[in-house]
Amino acid sequence: MNKFGKVAVLFGGKSGEREVSIKSGSAVLAALKRQGVDAVAFDPATEALSQLSQFDRAFISLHGRYGEDGTIQGALELMDIPFTGSGVMASSLGMDKWRTKLMWRAVGVATPDFEVVTANSDFAAIEKKLGLPLFVKPANEGSSIGISKVKTAGGLKAAYELAAKADPLVIAEQFVCGGEYTVGILGDEALPIIRIVPKNEFYDFEAKYLRDDTEYRCPCGLSTEKEALIQQEALQAFRAIGCSGWGRVDFLMDEAQENKEQAHYFLEVNTSPGMTDHSLVPMAAKAAGLSFDELVVKILSMTLSDNNKAHINVG
Repeated sequence: MNKFGKVAVLFGGKSGEREVSIKSGSAVLAALKRQGVDAVAFDPATEALSQLSQFDRAFISLHGRYGEDGTIQGALELMDIPFTGSGVMASSLGMDKWRTKLMWRAVGVATPDFEVVTANSDFAAIEKKLGLPLFVKPANEGSSIGISKVKTAGGLKAAYELAAKADPLVIAEQFVCGGEYTVGILGDEALPIIRIVPKNEFYDFEAKYLRDDTEYRCPCGLSTEKEALIQQEALQAFRAIGCSGWGRVDFLMDEAQENKEQAHYFLEVNTSPGMTDHSLVPMAAKAAGLSFDELVVKILSMTLSDNNKAHINVG
């Protein structure tokens, strides 16, 4: 596929998600090569970014900081190298769970209630306001790094200290008792929804990458009408922070409100989703009739025409 020219597959990096990124990037690289693309591995942690000038475009398989937060996107834009996924602003917003939730709240996207937590916070007051159990998260990490579930009064302080090791910006989030789901986004299309059923308490790093007993249900079990509604709202949530190309939007269903109109709450956007053998977007694409290789080439194909990464699209 000469139309792509020489493609750098960026993976590795220096975030806490380096090992996952290596798995994703290796799978992407192999798929591109199988499809006849002149693709080359590139690890920004060990190679000078100036070397990217020899490439015609980039497939970003970096996860976490410096790869998913607008940093590498800014470098590529300065070098005038087309790349997969969202632009600088959307990547930065998507990586920041707090600011994503602020944006969503402003435009009417439903998201669980939350509070920023600091070392000087009134932990008891936050526990009382949000209720127990609750989740505590580093605002700028992925793959469930640093996340914990607070189930008993007085547990917030320790959970905050754990999260703060990963990021100084920490949020406490209201617990929504219901199923965990995700919506893959590919261009202007929402892929089939997947329900995630972990065997441990929640969908943590171990459940995502290490265990083989996590269930992924697609069809997800929602009614056709409900799935279509959530897919449309996921696209709106994705576009509200300026995302483009491809990505993933995670949400929860509230069991207590199953028969009410508002029974789902969006959690976060992933602008550079995993592409491992445990990853969700490839599963959803397969359900939609796309093989892994076809998915990878379709994502790369968007770099041939995507010149609107810096703009918010709220359509």
